[in-house]
Amino acid sequence: MKYVSTRGEAPALSFDDVLLTGLARDGGLYVPESWPHFSSDEIRALRGLSYPDLAVAVMRPFVEGCLTDEELTDLATRSYAPFEHKAIAPLKQLGPDRWMMELFHGPTLAFKDYALQFVGNAFEHVLKKHGKRITIVGATSGDTGSAAIEATRDRDNIDIFILHPKGRVSEVQRRQMTTVTSANVHNVALEGTFDDCQDTVKALFADSAFRDEMGLSAVNSINWARIMAQVVYYFWAGLALGAPDRAVSFAVPTGNFGNVFAGYVARRMGLPVEKFVVGSNRNDILTRFFETGSMTMEGVVPTISPSMDIQVSSNFERLLFDATERDGQAVKNLMSGFRQSGSFTLDDEPLAEIRNLFSGLRLDDEQTSKVIADTYRQTGELVDPHSAIALAAADAQGLPAGVPVVALATAHPAKFPDAVEAASGIRPGLPERLADLLERPERFDVVENDVAAVRTHIKKTLLVS
Repeated sequence: MKYVSTRGEAPALSFDDVLLTGLARDGGLYVPESWPHFSSDEIRALRGLSYPDLAVAVMRPFVEGCLTDEELTDLATRSYAPFEHKAIAPLKQLGPDRWMMELFHGPTLAFKDYALQFVGNAFEHVLKKHGKRITIVGATSGDTGSAAIEATRDRDNIDIFILHPKGRVSEVQRRQMTTVTSANVHNVALEGTFDDCQDTVKALFADSAFRDEMGLSAVNSINWARIMAQVVYYFWAGLALGAPDRAVSFAVPTGNFGNVFAGYVARRMGLPVEKFVVGSNRNDILTRFFETGSMTMEGVVPTISPSMDIQVSSNFERLLFDATERDGQAVKNLMSGFRQSGSFTLDDEPLAEIRNLFSGLRLDDEQTSKVIADTYRQTGELVDPHSAIALAAADAQGLPAGVPVVALATAHPAKFPDAVEAASGIRPGLPERLADLLERPERFDVVENDVAAVRTHIKKTLLVS
């Protein structure tokens, strides 16, 4: 399997190289040269597999030529061993044709664990094989950071720097990052928004001299391996609900589009998916795109669902690449125009193709709180604000009748206790292993919102360590 850039000007790479490279040298994102496809019989043969075994079957085509079946099986087995629920990603029925998939049973209580536990082990395996060391630089709106840190802490051949927007993540999210004492973990509170963090990371990767000097690599969903590992739980849910003999729809809360794009990949691989409903908060750039055909940036507004307080959805570029029939130059022109003017409008034909599969729904904080309260009253389930938006999206009009809809519950309610308590009257507690989180000492550095300042901070930190 070879990988190509969405902007068409970077060399094609193998999986090992894509894993370590992250962002393509031309500023694009890597995608497979062609999509692997499972027949209906091949999908039926996946029924009854354990989650780790299903992960091996789904990811195998993407790592062909780089990982043996034995190596892939070992990575998957170790990656999902720390999860606390036997089903790994359990499904709960909340009503007729309404399901919720709990994606918060990993070490850091968020869906990012499902990919990053695998990515951390894959990094270690590939780095040892090639005798390399890397410096991971990532941006987080809350959950990616803690999951990435947990996956890479104490590894001899990795240093990790995570940038989070100062004051714009929940206290639990922040402390899950800043209370880790491992010598190879470095937290940066950037004086800006998540988009500023994300832009800084991309600027560091665009600086070829710095990138090569530091051996930069990425854990954000710009890294293809993240997307690949998330494809697994879409197959997991589809198979549980009757695939390939029954189609399913998904409701996904997302800001950066990586989570729902993994579902799109599952569909390209043969999983019968009728519709994806993308849930947004007041930072509704994706919903506005599906409504108007124009991607237009506005200011980021803080909400009770901070992991979606985003205006630049990086992974949307991967969908644009397919929608424009893999025209790298067209994608480059669109993204360059977006950066210059803050807006682009998609042509009618690719827009119609996207709208056939995707729709959007926005909720403000008051509406989100109401969903949390209603869900608890009607089902006894406490959900966090992001998962609440997914549940609302699952009830959106226009979904095919009789097709089960799976809402992705992306975080444990205890990650956002204030918002959940305000809405439901119940304060969710952290699992016992994290019960003392709020008493643990923190360790992080505040850095101004300036690429040069972050670059200098990384260099100085690595020199000291």
